[in-house]
Amino acid sequence: MNYRQLGNTDLKVSELSFGTWAIGGSWGNTNDEESLKALQHAMDAGVNFFDTADVYGDGHSEELLAKATKGKEDDIHIATKFCRSGDIEDPETYSERQVREYCENSLKRLERETIDLYQIHCPPLAILKDGRVFEVLDKLKGEGKIRHYGVSVETVEEGLYCLENTDVSALQIIFNIFRQKPLEELIPQAYQKGVGILARVPLASGLLTGKFSENHSFQADDHRNFNQNGEAFNVGETFAGLEFNKGVQLSEQLRWIANDRDSMSKAALRWILDHEEITCAIPGFKTVKQVEDNLKSLEVPSFSAEEMDKLQKFYQHDVHDHIRGAY
Repeated sequence: MNYRQLGNTDLKVSELSFGTWAIGGSWGNTNDEESLKALQHAMDAGVNFFDTADVYGDGHSEELLAKATKGKEDDIHIATKFCRSGDIEDPETYSERQVREYCENSLKRLERETIDLYQIHCPPLAILKDGRVFEVLDKLKGEGKIRHYGVSVETVEEGLYCLENTDVSALQIIFNIFRQKPLEELIPQAYQKGVGILARVPLASGLLTGKFSENHSFQADDHRNFNQNGEAFNVGETFAGLEFNKGVQLSEQLRWIANDRDSMSKAALRWILDHEEITCAIPGFKTVKQVEDNLKSLEVPSFSAEEMDKLQKFYQHDVHDHIRGAY
């Protein structure tokens, strides 16, 4: 396992880390016993960083992480997020009273005294510009409740605003072969300023595995069913903002990336890690096998300059105009 510095912080995290939305809920059936085995398998392989949120299974994801990392609190770093269990448009959601409550509840579920990275969970730009939530986070940091803070953003504009006007240690962004816009400004500026980048939705909700055919049916409690067109939250969080059948068609054009790399999913993760500015990719998982498959992306060949250029042109000419939602 390779480790990368999380911006200018004192944390070094595994370049392939994991997000825990899927084991919390909203990705179809889950099994806690299997989830805990998968978490253990990841840690045994050297993964030392997990991303979660208070709304993943209404805190269940945090509780699973507490069980899996018991006694390893100094070695396994956890990032969690807040605000989406309230009204994200209401300034009161970001008040000191409310943020303290969110923070204390997460600490209890995680069974920790400190949160390594506390992130605002996709807030509106107006809240970021208001700025008072960052004063609260500075207080919590000063009290030792959190070590570092950051923002999970939906758009490049939000990310650039945070870089220019706040003291964030990290930004979490949607970044994958279908979502390359952050490479133009956001990622280079973050790297220059010493701000870490967590790449979420790295497999475009499964599109980049190449395993789906058009009109595939997802379970009712899977967000890939109930948020296909942004019915529940930003459409960009599901299939990277692509209409599903269009995404399947585009993924077919990417079959070649698996050449000498075993599978499309391993290649898609390798592509992200080939950008040195990225701190880590955080794919989701529900089983030990999915963890194993994702970890194998560390062993496949990197992309050549010619392949990188080909994928950039593919994004610009074939993908960009089909992405929906705030970007």
